[in-house]
Amino acid sequence: MAEQSMQYDNYVSRSLEVSIHVGLLILLAAACLFIVLPFLPLITWGVIIAIAVYPGYRRLRNLLRGHSGFAAVVCAAFLAAVLIVPVVLLTGSLVQGFQSLAARLKEGTPLITPPPPRIETWPIIGLPLKHAWSLASTNLAAALQTFAPQIKAVIPKLLMASAGIGLAVMQWILSIIVAGVLLANATSGAKVADSLANRFFGDKGPQFEELAGATIRSVTTGIIGVALIQSVFAALGFLVAGLPGAALWGVIFLIAAVLQLGALVLIPAVIYMFAIASTTKAVMFLVWCVIVGVMDNALKPLLLGRGVPVPMAVVFLGAIGGFVAMGIIGLFVGAIILSAGYKLLQAWLEGTTQVSPEMCERSASARSGL
Repeated sequence: MAEQSMQYDNYVSRSLEVSIHVGLLILLAAACLFIVLPFLPLITWGVIIAIAVYPGYRRLRNLLRGHSGFAAVVCAAFLAAVLIVPVVLLTGSLVQGFQSLAARLKEGTPLITPPPPRIETWPIIGLPLKHAWSLASTNLAAALQTFAPQIKAVIPKLLMASAGIGLAVMQWILSIIVAGVLLANATSGAKVADSLANRFFGDKGPQFEELAGATIRSVTTGIIGVALIQSVFAALGFLVAGLPGAALWGVIFLIAAVLQLGALVLIPAVIYMFAIASTTKAVMFLVWCVIVGVMDNALKPLLLGRGVPVPMAVVFLGAIGGFVAMGIIGLFVGAIILSAGYKLLQAWLEGTTQVSPEMCERSASARSGL
């Protein structure tokens, strides 16, 4: 009886000790997460950018005869330039617009030109658009007063969006720096990734590691890459057509294209061109906008899901659903989670996870780098 009591006391003591250790471990993990939390978006974006550009970085490193640090600096500088150039163009467009407004005020000319007579003949929207445009042209103060409730509702959102754009640009620059550091230390980073994948998925770790990397690159090329291509063609059309504030239109279209809403931005641009330009020029601009709008239907099947051993629909649904749930970063996180879930479901249904020889070769090559 005394022996049983002693065993019970030892069991209670060990249980209490284990509970204390587990509690301290959870407390330490929570404290670490709390400290790292402000930097988590930067680190996450840095990892995503590094994985997305790693194939190009590896080719550049080979061209530079293995100088990984210099290759990482070149990649980071190129990414920063890609980010900064649109911001500079947008800033220049806004400055030019403000200068034009100041010149009109100084000369006493109307800030908004009168509407063309043919607008009145447009079906449905012709008369309301002509009345609003004429009022803004002849009496801007009265027009602003008429639409005061809508303007009051929009201005705070515009200010928040402007502040958000500035913060996003800073975050992207810092994330590019983080990506450059990760690329310069790609070998050690690959070892950490291998260890984490093996801890989480066991002997299937290399497969899911390759799945995550391939999904990130697929989303980068299939959604963001297609949006960039569309934006270049859209901006070219805006410039050739002489649309005022073409750079601003291009940036707005890029954001909308990433959100899969690029065609909505083209509609007011087409309406404006039909209002101010000749019919021939407006029709040509409309045809160009239709080509730009349907361009993603041809490019996405070629780029989205490429190199990923899951159907394109899974990657696309994961990217869009992740964006709705988590914002821009959800494009990548959602696609990775849904792709991993699809592979696990497939493994459960088939009883084993099928690994293609192609994927095994990519996994082996991935271990030598990021």
